Amino acid sequence: MKNTNLLPMMAVVKDKPTTGFSFIKTTIDPTCSPNEVLIEITTASFCGTDTHLYEYDPWAKNRIHLPLVVGHEFSGKIIGMGKNVNHLQIGDIVSAESHITCGVCEFCLRNEEHICENTKIIGVDTQGCFANYIKIPAKNCYPLPKELDPLLLSVLEPLGNAVHTMMHFDCKNKDVAIIGCGPIGIMGVDVALALGAKKVIAIEVNEYRRQLAKTIGTPVLINPLEEDVVKRVLEETNGKGVDVIGEFSGNIGAITQAFQYVKNGGGMSLLGLPSKPIEIDLSNQIIHKGLHLYGVTGRKIPETWNQVMKFIYSQKLHLRQIITHQLPLRDINHAGELMKKGQCGKIILFPEEVQHE
Repeated sequence: MKNTNLLPMMAVVKDKPTTGFSFIKTTIDPTCSPNEVLIEITTASFCGTDTHLYEYDPWAKNRIHLPLVVGHEFSGKIIGMGKNVNHLQIGDIVSAESHITCGVCEFCLRNEEHICENTKIIGVDTQGCFANYIKIPAKNCYPLPKELDPLLLSVLEPLGNAVHTMMHFDCKNKDVAIIGCGPIGIMGVDVALALGAKKVIAIEVNEYRRQLAKTIGTPVLINPLEEDVVKRVLEETNGKGVDVIGEFSGNIGAITQAFQYVKNGGGMSLLGLPSKPIEIDLSNQIIHKGLHLYGVTGRKIPETWNQVMKFIYSQKLHLRQIITHQLPLRDINHAGELMKKGQCGKIILFPEEVQHE
């Protein structure tokens, strides 16, 4: 029997095994299960993960099932909820944790949900947010004060990646290197500056992104194509090297090089995903240096979200400068090209009214 209660909506769908997305009219069942909420999307933002889906690279081919509504960074208004939801109200403005965790594995039970062994990602493993509406578990929602700048609300989730990466090791009064100034990397620069780092050194090959890093006040910028990164970093740190490294690039050469300029006893937080295994001299580059390595996945729940909100209220970040483009959702393929070419910071997307035939 046909469900006549379906809500019509416009959505960005990955429906073909080629580069690009389709922008189509579809529907969503507004009926919520007991622990779900229905959200009307206000803003969404484009992520590096969405670039993988846009290009339909080997990772995407092996991970997603077509067709799929994509997107996982968003803000919106709750317009429906299940009977068991009691910590939210209709009309609440929310952002959302994009990792749906099981709540029953050993990691969830010891409050380490960020490494849940059964994690599903919105817009990758479930239907996403590049649409007018989305249904997600209520526990993934974070209510937001209505006085916050609406433009910033969909970037809280990726900001959480940067905060998680840069707050694992103490950055205050320390020399810090950031490898890769893509949208999350440049947020990492911003977070390190806000944390009171003594010196922040940003390493980035892309001219557009170096200029964006300069715009938010990055004191030292290095182009690896024109300078010897190890030599320059050592010059900037009196030959000692940096205390903390935030790795956002996933570039194999850059990561290998970083072990040469991190200080003895230093820390490396690694968020970027290399495409191949990396060979490391474990004895000399980690053990004898007393080095600390930390693999970053997602955000600690709810710890990182609480830290993100403190940064937002501190007004020490430069998120409006990091947001370089605002586009209607129908321009999704333009957003994909901008990200692919590295000619943007964060891109904000706005849903549109449903097209009537």
